[in-house]
Amino acid sequence: MPHSLPPCRVDDHGVTRRERVLEALHHRQPDRCPHEMHFTQHSRQKMAAWYDDPHWASRIGNHFAVAGPALRWTEPRPGYAEDAFGVVWNRTVDKDIGIVDRYQLSAPSLAGYTFPDVHHPALYQHLPAALAPCGHLFRQANLGFSLFERAWTLRGMDNLLMDMVLYPEFVHELLDAICDWNVACVHELAKYDFDCIGFGDDWGQQRGLITGPKLWHEFIGPRVQRMYDAVHEHDMWVWIHSCGDIAELFGDLIEKGVDCFNPFQPEAQDVAEAKRLHGDRLSFHGGVSLQQTLSFGTPDDVRAEAEARIRVIGRDGGYILAPCHAVTGDVPAENIHALLEVALGQYA
Repeated sequence: MPHSLPPCRVDDHGVTRRERVLEALHHRQPDRCPHEMHFTQHSRQKMAAWYDDPHWASRIGNHFAVAGPALRWTEPRPGYAEDAFGVVWNRTVDKDIGIVDRYQLSAPSLAGYTFPDVHHPALYQHLPAALAPCGHLFRQANLGFSLFERAWTLRGMDNLLMDMVLYPEFVHELLDAICDWNVACVHELAKYDFDCIGFGDDWGQQRGLITGPKLWHEFIGPRVQRMYDAVHEHDMWVWIHSCGDIAELFGDLIEKGVDCFNPFQPEAQDVAEAKRLHGDRLSFHGGVSLQQTLSFGTPDDVRAEAEARIRVIGRDGGYILAPCHAVTGDVPAENIHALLEVALGQYA
């Protein structure tokens, strides 16, 4: 027997979803806490069967419209994908992202490597049509794998970390090249009707930074400052995604111009303390535990945590309710439904 998707009445209250997000980002209390949820292929298929609705994900009232440059993907062989930067990903297990199968930079050198043409019209020509129906939504241009991640996918994680010590001049050259590409892309994206640029760059482990603070400040910090400055030059918001425990960077990121931080993992940072310390200057997006509550809790546990996030983190604005990441296929359907009940129940 199929289950019923909670009714979506997010637009029945005289406030657009975009206006609701903007209120939150300005640290003013919106009429309802905005929400934004994404799902892996497995979880989308699971919920389509659970609701008996192949279009269920379009009916949950997400507040963001997300687009970005149309960087090409090819399939060199079944189950493998090659991105526009020449990196081959094995997607035979993880069909959403995959595992790097072939790096481009086998030595600490950029000799012979060419970045894709950031100014090519084909990267952006789809954007007017994609954004045209989204005036009521908060429009985010997404730049995933934006700096550190782009570097290690090209060079390899182990190699890049060793290069920071053994070949720092190369790492500076590589990161400058990636940063130059990103800044140019920001200027191209600013020609379209976006509210925000989103950067994806995982810096954290479960405890602490992958690079440690010294190397982060040497190699990463100056480049993200350039990228965020480019966004603010066009009066857009800066949204970043960085998994793991990066709480020690919140003060630095605020100074560098970050407006909204995701995924806000309760296992990696004390979310209530982060709100207390930084909530007047930094907004948070995420906060509902995927690692524990959604995966292993009961529906009542999920409801209680989501309601607590709205009440505590959403106080005085500065919060977008969301899971800590795209919801994975191992999360029980009942728990996904419970989260949607809380998000959509605000509008009943």
